Amino acid sequence: MNIAIFASGSGSNAENIIRYFSSSQLYHFYVFCNNPKAFVIERAKRTDTPCYIFPRKDFFNAENTPLLLREKNIDFIVLAGFLQKIPDEILALYPRKIINIHPSLLPKFGGKGMYGHHVHEAVKAAGETRSGITIHYVNEVYDSGTIIFQAQCDITPNDTPDDIAQKVHILEMEHYPKVTEKLLKDLNTL
Repeated sequence: MNIAIFASGSGSNAENIIRYFSSSQLYHFYVFCNNPKAFVIERAKRTDTPCYIFPRKDFFNAENTPLLLREKNIDFIVLAGFLQKIPDEILALYPRKIINIHPSLLPKFGGKGMYGHHVHEAVKAAGETRSGITIHYVNEVYDSGTIIFQAQCDITPNDTPDDIAQKVHILEMEHYPKVTEKLLKDLNTL
C-alpha cells in the first residue's frame, strides 16, 4: 500500500509513523508538504522518504494534487500537523481513507483555527481536568469526521499549556502509528 502523509510543520508525528513501519515491506510512504520551510522536509530526508512540496494554490487546484496522488497510486492519507482544509476533490477520491489526529478530546476544542498551541491554551483557559488526542476520519468540516480513537491524560491545575502539549504529544507518539496500522490492516482485508 502507498500512504501519503500530509504535514505542514515539524513533522514529529510523520517521522514517528514512518519509523514505526520501517521494517515492513507492505507499506510505502510519501510526504506531501505545503510549507517549503517545514522541518518535516528534513525528517523525510533522514528517513529516505520521498517528499513533495507544493504551493497552497496547487493544493487547491482540482487537477494538480489529485493527479500526483493518482500518479503515486496513493491508497490512504494520514494528516500529521497539516494546516490546510482538504479539498472536496480529494475527499471524494478517498472516502474514509483520510485520517487526522487532533490534540484534544473532540468535539471539545476543535474547528477552524484550533490546532497546536491554540488548543492547549484553550484547554487550560477552560479549566479542563482532562485532555488528550482524537484520531478521526476527515470530512468537509474541520475536526468533525467520525471518531476512530481517543486517549486521554489528566491535567493538574498547575499544568501550563506547554505541560499539556507535552502530555498530549506522548499520547500522539504512542497511539497514532498503532491506530494507523490497524486501519491499514483492515483495508487490506477488504
